[in-house]
Amino acid sequence: MKLIIAQSNLTLRGGAERVVLEIARHYKAKIYTAEYDRNRTFEGFKDLEVETIAKQGMLKAMPYGRASQGLSYGLSFYGMRIRDDYDIINAHMAPSHWIRNNNERVLWYCHTPLRDIYDLYHYRLKLKRFYQKPVHIIGAKFVKTLDQGVVKKIEGIVANSYNTSSRILKYYRRDDADVIHGGIDYKIFKNREDKKYFMYPSRISPNKRQDFAIRAFNHFKRNIKGYRLIIVGAVSQDKFYQGYYKKVMALANSVGNVDIITDADDVMLKRLYSECTAVLYPPINEDYGLVPLEAMASSKPVIAFNEGGPRETIEDRKTGMLINSIEEMSNAMSEIAENPSFADELGKSGRTYVAKNYSWEIFFKKFDKKLREIKKMG
Repeated sequence: MKLIIAQSNLTLRGGAERVVLEIARHYKAKIYTAEYDRNRTFEGFKDLEVETIAKQGMLKAMPYGRASQGLSYGLSFYGMRIRDDYDIINAHMAPSHWIRNNNERVLWYCHTPLRDIYDLYHYRLKLKRFYQKPVHIIGAKFVKTLDQGVVKKIEGIVANSYNTSSRILKYYRRDDADVIHGGIDYKIFKNREDKKYFMYPSRISPNKRQDFAIRAFNHFKRNIKGYRLIIVGAVSQDKFYQGYYKKVMALANSVGNVDIITDADDVMLKRLYSECTAVLYPPINEDYGLVPLEAMASSKPVIAFNEGGPRETIEDRKTGMLINSIEEMSNAMSEIAENPSFADELGKSGRTYVAKNYSWEIFFKKFDKKLREIKKMG
């Protein structure tokens, strides 16, 4: 199977980047990306063939920012024609799937449709200053037109969760997306001890809601002393994310006993998992989320917001805990801290559950079948 991978960018260590890395390793695939920072994403990419797409014409002059870079990524893939010999192009994070405009036999592993123009459109609009809103509205309409035109042509779609497949149906009117949950190498995660801290590992972004976790911890620490909260996640250089990061830092400083780590590598991350009391996970309607699986693989309780992907991977009070508010998260943290036997039970059940349902072996068995279906269309 000659596979080429298209990925919008490789600048962070996140769940989507992890899936791209594992697929590229498995198929020895070449990766095309619009932006690559080898020092800020997973080390494993250094051992693979990664080529950065050259920007053309006016795209070279576009400023570095959330909206402008997203459009730059999309138009770079939109105008690209693959010269390599290949069987399938496997696109990942939007808008890398725009590569279908000039290339055939594309399987889109959809981590989510572009959230800024679909399910988070009104949320993002509220965050804009009044003079930015007209640009956002016009830009979203333009991007949506291109996006929906490309998706009509894509030969096959795989969603990372049923939550994502429901968005694909809602926004693209395509009901043919197969769901294949991302895998995890559960054997590399360990449970070493409990060093009395909660952790929240995720890139720092408003929709990941690090502020939610900090406020829950603040509520928790009023009643139970001796614990810390560790926020672990990379921060984009984009002003939008930098602004949120500054707010999170200010909140963390005001609450106290909160550490923020933005440069954790794989070794540090696995150690933090292995020594925490429990893992917090409160993003807004998360597409899928590998964090709960990594927590369970580490035999640690996970406390997640009760919506989106976590509802597919967590059995409430069996392999983790699902909550609906800051107060409920705080109460769940207290229950875990005060009842070690319950925490241990959740951790062990979670580990067994992940090993049975979310191995990479299971993932590739399903994914390979889908690739071969698309190959036959050529």
